[in-house]
Amino acid sequence: METLTAIHERRSVKYYDPDHALSEAEIQELLEAALCSPTSFNMQNWRFIAVTDPAKKEALRAAAFNQAQVSDAALTLILCADLDAHNDAERYWTNAPGPVREMIVPMIQPFYRDNPQLQRDEAMRSVGIAAQTIMLAAKAMGYDSCPMIGFDPNKVAEIIQLPERHLIGLMITIGKALKPANPRPGQLPYEEVVHRDHF
Repeated sequence: METLTAIHERRSVKYYDPDHALSEAEIQELLEAALCSPTSFNMQNWRFIAVTDPAKKEALRAAAFNQAQVSDAALTLILCADLDAHNDAERYWTNAPGPVREMIVPMIQPFYRDNPQLQRDEAMRSVGIAAQTIMLAAKAMGYDSCPMIGFDPNKVAEIIQLPERHLIGLMITIGKALKPANPRPGQLPYEEVVHRDHF
């Protein structure tokens, strides 16, 4: 599917065929696309929990206020981020030319150190960018998706055994739609949203 078509056709689908499964090859293809998402300083601070086990999905459904798409979708993804990713700067630049590596790597840790708000902001930015990559890749592969924040993050953290110094950004369900999304409820006018050079 052409990229702009995927952007315009991607919708948040709530009803999935519970009998449809993604193959391991499809899951890997989808998440390898996510690994192409940009991150600040190439930190790759996102972590993706791909949930296909029915019992785990049922537990996540309970933590998501019993929303059926969590267990009915073929794949439920939890998008998380490592708040300490800036502390392992060298490994993100191992393939860069020496002068580039020597310039960039020493900048990373001081930029984030002692700034928990920036660490959190960066984590959420990275997760958000990856989420859109995942949803567009899913659409291009013939699947539908739904980004979700309607869940108890503490319960989800317990279910997925979230490590310390990590956070959960959002959940995405992916699968074959049983019925299409409702029509778009109403977009703001272009002129209200887009400003040229200043407000």
